[in-house]
Amino acid sequence: MTTLWDLMRGAMVTKALGAAADLRLADALADGPRPVAELAQAAGADGDNLHRILRALASEGVFAEDEPGVFRNTELSEGLRSDEAHAFAHLFGSVFYDAIGTLDANAAEETFSRRFNTDFWSWLDARPAERAAFDAAMAGGKDRPADRLAGLDWHDGTVVVDVGGGNGALLRALLERRPELRGIVFDLPETVRDEAALGDRIEFVAGSFFDSVPTGDTYVLSGILHDWSDERAGAILRTISRDAPKQARLLVLENVLEHGNEPNGAKWLDLLMLVLGGRERTAADWRALLADAGFEITAVEDGLVQAVCR
Repeated sequence: MTTLWDLMRGAMVTKALGAAADLRLADALADGPRPVAELAQAAGADGDNLHRILRALASEGVFAEDEPGVFRNTELSEGLRSDEAHAFAHLFGSVFYDAIGTLDANAAEETFSRRFNTDFWSWLDARPAERAAFDAAMAGGKDRPADRLAGLDWHDGTVVVDVGGGNGALLRALLERRPELRGIVFDLPETVRDEAALGDRIEFVAGSFFDSVPTGDTYVLSGILHDWSDERAGAILRTISRDAPKQARLLVLENVLEHGNEPNGAKWLDLLMLVLGGRERTAADWRALLADAGFEITAVEDGLVQAVCR
């Protein structure tokens, strides 16, 4: 029963982490322990409520109460200070929390719109602050995928198009490792970015991947296709297949689900994608999706699917 209880109360942990992130409590404790009354005053929060939230989180190792009413950071709470973790904690404690509450095993379509009266992307576009949080969450953690891409074979002067590339963090990291490449970040014009930070080897091109993509030699889709149904993901892939040169390379950085009962965060992420209108996919799913869009699969590994345009 203990394990079941831990699973059932997960929603409360999510909300508590979201509250801690929104109040920037980890940042407030960066210089050492502080009384909860002092934290509450600085954050404009109710002292008793804040104490109870911090006490619960401390029982999981997020913050620590070494003496009554005085809290400090731990290794886990220090992690909340990064832009990526802060943004994810905010999103999971707010819009994602409300969205997963619409999970319905009988629904044939996404259920986000039941709660918000619009699809997720339209909701995001109408809220610049939430869009900025989403972009910050997506921009983090690029070192590992950049390392993986950098380890592939590349030719001098190859133009890499990062489709839906956001602020260009992945391409910047890749070109730091492979300076012989050039890059194009392709995303919607409203994407928050610093074009000066892209340097002289990366160009930002505005547009929608449902309409067209720029010409390049290699196309990267990092965490894009899982946001969409097979129909919409197929439309993105067909756009690339249509506009890309023949034999152009496609690199898809996504989870590849495997059969088995081992702990797998991607299978939980798939439930969020379910309510938002997307999905995580198995190797068989990826092979079918890409083949139908005009690509020939060359390799399928968890985290990276490689293909060429036929």
